[in-house]
Amino acid sequence: MKEINDTITPQKVKHYLDLTSTARQKATAIHKPESEQGKMLSILLKMADDYASDAQYFFDIGDYIRAFGAINYAHAWIDAGIKLRLLDGHGDDHLFTLP
Repeated sequence: MKEINDTITPQKVKHYLDLTSTARQKATAIHKPESEQGKMLSILLKMADDYASDAQYFFDIGDYIRAFGAINYAHAWIDAGIKLRLLDGHGDDHLFTLP
């Protein structure tokens, strides 16, 4: 039987904080900021950035469960941008769920 790892450690949260930060830096806008798609992307990335900021705050105060949840939401917003073709993931299927 496979062992289940169900413990949220500081190291695991840090891994996902770093992974999402890398994803945020790598993903690039496909549309011009003033376009309708660019405006939607701006909202989407604000959500990602807000959740990433929350995750870092929770991590810093030792609330690893909320940090883990928040960083996964942040990454999901970035992934949504890739799926909706608002962001270019540059073919990286490790960081992103590609279209």
